[in-house]
Amino acid sequence: MPVRLTLPFGRPICPLFLALLVLGVVVPRQAEAQKKTGETKGADTKSSVSKSKRPRDFAPTGVAEYQSPNFFVVTDLSPDETKDLLKRLENMLGLIEKYYDHKLRAPISMYVVKDLKAWPQNVLARFEGAGLQSIRDGAGVTMGRSQISRSTGEIVNSAATVYAVADRGTPQHEAVHAYCQLSFGRVGPTWYAEGMAEIGQYWTEKGLGVHCHDVVLKYLQRSEPKELIEIVDTTDQTGDSWENYAWRWVLCHMLANNPNYAPRFKPLGLGMLKGQDVSFESVYGSMAKEIQFEYSFFLQHIDQGFRADLCAWDWSSKFAACKGPVPMTVKIDAMRGWQPSRAIVSADEEYDFSVSGTWKTTTSGTPVNADGATDGNGKLEGVIFDDYTLSEPFELGTYGTFKAPKSGNLMLRCRDKWNELADNNGKLQVKLKQTGKGNPLPKPEKITAPVDSNPKSPKTKSPTKSSEPSAKPAE
Repeated sequence: MPVRLTLPFGRPICPLFLALLVLGVVVPRQAEAQKKTGETKGADTKSSVSKSKRPRDFAPTGVAEYQSPNFFVVTDLSPDETKDLLKRLENMLGLIEKYYDHKLRAPISMYVVKDLKAWPQNVLARFEGAGLQSIRDGAGVTMGRSQISRSTGEIVNSAATVYAVADRGTPQHEAVHAYCQLSFGRVGPTWYAEGMAEIGQYWTEKGLGVHCHDVVLKYLQRSEPKELIEIVDTTDQTGDSWENYAWRWVLCHMLANNPNYAPRFKPLGLGMLKGQDVSFESVYGSMAKEIQFEYSFFLQHIDQGFRADLCAWDWSSKFAACKGPVPMTVKIDAMRGWQPSRAIVSADEEYDFSVSGTWKTTTSGTPVNADGATDGNGKLEGVIFDDYTLSEPFELGTYGTFKAPKSGNLMLRCRDKWNELADNNGKLQVKLKQTGKGNPLPKPEKITAPVDSNPKSPKTKSPTKSSEPSAKPAE
């Protein structure tokens, strides 16, 4: 005989949002028993929104029922506001279904509240206690129910009801919980459940970059990084604080988008959703130092539009000591973050470099060589990686000699704001050799660097000695 479990999955809200919201409440309904009326076609699905017959209890308060292919919503939002909400929900669901490769089994029943006063008292009496309290707190909660077979221990049926205030993100956050509950009978451990739900509210088909509330971004930029072991603590409870939700989102976003970790992250998530004996530690334990380094790097440069995929570290490249008369040659992509030169350099040793080609730091920008524009954008710069630490960046350019600030692996990149790499294009060819060894490197063709009065990134100190000095960045 099945055993019924009821589990709440909630979302706290940060103080800024509390001031912008009107507390509300929603009506529970057995919408999970309804059949799906359509299929999601993907991220660009257009919602077919229909207003159902208004129940007698609702009249004349403005509370009404609406339905799209995958959602049944009871709300006091206006018809236009509800249409926009359902469109966003359907678009998000299409992305989630594509990510998990799993279609939603039944429509998600949601109760989205704008104004508590719009709901009749005889309707409020039907509310589940946790749902009503969450709405009064200005947040949201998903009440998940699973039926588990006594004989097999497997989940045989699941249901979910969403209660959410009518802000921009809470309904989408809770809809992710409901999708997981209906599709897998579970939502996973707190760090994963809430991290993925936060991704859900920010998920957009427009790109892979960071897209989050400004108050969350500022908090992360100003805070000391939270230890990974604290984020994935399985004893954490849902609904603890919006700050904890922010850290869970950071970790899930990085793991889902960084190609070094994404191939393991999706199977890990599916394993946890299916109740398998897997964990963050068992999957990523062998990559602990790499994840810690990239997690810290992500937080150091986090901003709206930052791309974890473009800034992913290349851990597979082989490095060799840069010595002898034969130059080492590598190509550097303007669209990527730090890239391996494949050269191991020694502290205080001098090295010659010659760089050919052009690249652009905006789609419509003027091509520049490794000297960059007069504002410094597009200049070739380097950094030394050693034992999971980085030196201060230093300028290079098209031609000259540099002295390594420390021993380690030389990494190179096109200087640009870290959150504006996606519109860059072009590659440069870089030649390196130890000074005084072999023939001099050929001088590249010289071009005039364009003037840019709106610098996109700050200068970095240059240790370069060049026979043809590059343009000095504008002050």
